[in-house]
Amino acid sequence: MKTNTSKYRFRYSHLILLILTFSFNGFAQTASIGSTTTWGKVDGVAINGLVQGPSAAEADLQVACVFEYTEGDIFNPPALPANLNGMVHLDNALKGIITELRKSGKFTGHALETLLITPPKGTLASKQLLLIGLGDRNKFTPDLMISVGSTAMREALRLGVSNYSFASDIKDAGIDSPTALVATNVVLGSFEAYRTQSYLKEKKLAEYKPLTKVILLAGPAFYNVAGEGIKDAITKLNSK
Repeated sequence: MKTNTSKYRFRYSHLILLILTFSFNGFAQTASIGSTTTWGKVDGVAINGLVQGPSAAEADLQVACVFEYTEGDIFNPPALPANLNGMVHLDNALKGIITELRKSGKFTGHALETLLITPPKGTLASKQLLLIGLGDRNKFTPDLMISVGSTAMREALRLGVSNYSFASDIKDAGIDSPTALVATNVVLGSFEAYRTQSYLKEKKLAEYKPLTKVILLAGPAFYNVAGEGIKDAITKLNSK
């Protein structure tokens, strides 16, 4: 009888350990909406993380990325469900204009193609929206995000904003991409462009308004992983 009782106690303890381990590795890694962190600074510019969708993030400029259009691509699997899909929220806030532009071919979404939209007051939390194309979803590689980051930074400086918010929207589209590496590449590309403009400014060949902050958006499940990638990029940039 003692042997059986000990056996049951062991199984019970083992079950509790499994539950605690699952809770730590699963739920503890999910951040809540509105969570924000300043991961660090590069050249005096703060790099923040924020758990928020691109339609609700407050910034002078919101950058959002989209692939070349395929029918229903942001609404149907493997795209994330509508309640978790920032691109769907963005499209809905603008009464479907993003889908209309993409479907009609007015904005094709070719890699690094850009389109600037001034949203009607009260529709988005940001003052302007910049779409950047990611090209063919079947040919996507994380290396592209270095150039995407550079494009976002150059456009932000050209527009003279003090800050901008960036949403890659890759996970929203259902692409299984390495979150940390994507975040690293966005930051590296952004500040390669920023430093090029700083160099040109020193040579009196460029003028721009210095940035105060870059905000990188992530979903609740990807926030902490993205943060590790951002911190890695900050370390690399500040060692140069």
